[in-house]
Amino acid sequence: MYISRAKKFIVAAVVGAFTISIPVAVDAGVKRIHDPKVTTKSVERKTLPTLRETVTETMNRYEVTDEKILDVFNEEQPFFVPTTVSSSDTSIIGTPLATQQQCVRYLLHNNPNPNLNVSAEEIVAYYYEEGRREGIRPDVAFAQALKETGFFRYGGDVIPEQNNYCGLGTTGGGVKGEFFATPQLGVRAHIQHLLAYTSTRRPTMPVVDPRYSLVRQTYGSRTLGTWQDLNGRWAVPGKYYGQEILSMFHDILIQ
Repeated sequence: MYISRAKKFIVAAVVGAFTISIPVAVDAGVKRIHDPKVTTKSVERKTLPTLRETVTETMNRYEVTDEKILDVFNEEQPFFVPTTVSSSDTSIIGTPLATQQQCVRYLLHNNPNPNLNVSAEEIVAYYYEEGRREGIRPDVAFAQALKETGFFRYGGDVIPEQNNYCGLGTTGGGVKGEFFATPQLGVRAHIQHLLAYTSTRRPTMPVVDPRYSLVRQTYGSRTLGTWQDLNGRWAVPGKYYGQEILSMFHDILIQ
């Protein structure tokens, strides 16, 4: 992975900072005898800063403002996620381009009364929280949910009470598929199912997608990269399934 000169500088500075902060044992193996006449003083040990705190301090000291450096040392997300910079990028893994407000506006423009157990703002917020946690693009995943549920009108085998926003376990003919206890767990299952297709890395949260292991066992070391790769896999026959999701995503961007 390419690292800019600024990132190399910060990494070197951090390594140096951590190196000089590690205590070194002197005269290892020498037996110390306590002198009862000498009063022992307790010394309060300062807690060493976290890696992220050290990076932030070093960046401030040298006036480095590249926030992407912090992403590399993000302790809550210890894996690399490429930054999505173009709407023409069709990768499943990445960062959002659309705002949460754009997603909400697009939903309510197409369905002012979505059949949800939470508000439109809350369901979008769950997609951004869960998507960012796993490195899945939340705005496009939300577009997929809109396609699967008909803008949360449903009308097919799945009912709103299932909190199933991506058709997990549905095969047609009245098979309703999976049920999830809360809307957030339903969103988490959706994101984890996308992760199962696109990465061999385990989810950061406990697996709630009942079909996660099945996908991983089927694909092994193989992974999918783009939304078009879901054609004929997530939906059958699904000839233009990924393209239709991306079309809805582009509509979100102009809200």
